[in-house]
Amino acid sequence: MSVGLCLVGLHMATACTPKTSTSLSSDISAGTLRQIEHAMGQTYVEKTLKRVVILTNEATDIALALGVTPVGAVKSWSGDPYYDYIAADMVSVEMVGDELQPNLESIAALNPDLILGSKVRHRRVYQRLSAIAPTVFSETIGVTWKDNVRLYAEALDLTDDADNLLTEWDNRVADFKQKLGNQRTEVSLVRFMPGAARIYYKDSFPGQIIDEVGLARPAIQDTTGFAQQVSSEQIPQMDGDAIFYFVFAGVEAEQPVSTITQPWLQQPLWQQLNAVRQGNVYAVDDGVWTASSGIKAANLLLDDLYTHLDP
Repeated sequence: MSVGLCLVGLHMATACTPKTSTSLSSDISAGTLRQIEHAMGQTYVEKTLKRVVILTNEATDIALALGVTPVGAVKSWSGDPYYDYIAADMVSVEMVGDELQPNLESIAALNPDLILGSKVRHRRVYQRLSAIAPTVFSETIGVTWKDNVRLYAEALDLTDDADNLLTEWDNRVADFKQKLGNQRTEVSLVRFMPGAARIYYKDSFPGQIIDEVGLARPAIQDTTGFAQQVSSEQIPQMDGDAIFYFVFAGVEAEQPVSTITQPWLQQPLWQQLNAVRQGNVYAVDDGVWTASSGIKAANLLLDDLYTHLDP
């Protein structure tokens, strides 16, 4: 098990193995330890990492994009136990609970040398995680996905790889915008869930990408914020030149997607939407479009935009 020093603000996490300032400075100078600034303070991480455990779906996506397969990860919000788009890369990965309740005993049993998580999810167990291994947290997830690519890459000592991934992303965005030209296609973002529906705004993961690539939003959706839950009477707010909808079936994914979508798609108000009448409604993967929020998902989302909008 790693014996790296973990710091929270100015205080050492007492469960982490202490080092003297002399030995710490020596390890940093020798390049065997790296100081990582993150949402919970400072953590010293070993230069060479072999066993990484990941506690958010976003960080799992990003680690895989950086070429790192974790030894353990929380299960995806849907999938068995991981999203379809990453399943082939995760066949040997131990599942360590879910994002809202990671299993600390399972994590400790994997003897990790780094744990990646997020303050918004795991703040209350940070000290206990830090007692297991050096732990690095993002501030939040989704809205800060590019910052999190850089943070996790720094923790993994793969900063150059992150720069390459983000440069490739910028190049793809520039290509899409160039091909889009002066088109002002208004894209509506809708998520169906058991017994509910949401319209996604500009600060959401898909909303950020729609904005970045130069697509427009319907006036009622062209606002800051994450999302708003709507009733069946508010279906007209879902309209646009094109509607992309994604479906969350629940953590256990026990409910068939059709039973979630049909109460909405069979509504007369839905049938009257301009995008529906024009045949510009596209069902897309929830894991890709919103539930993961990593850079692999971002690229797959952009693939969908190329496919369906043909800029």
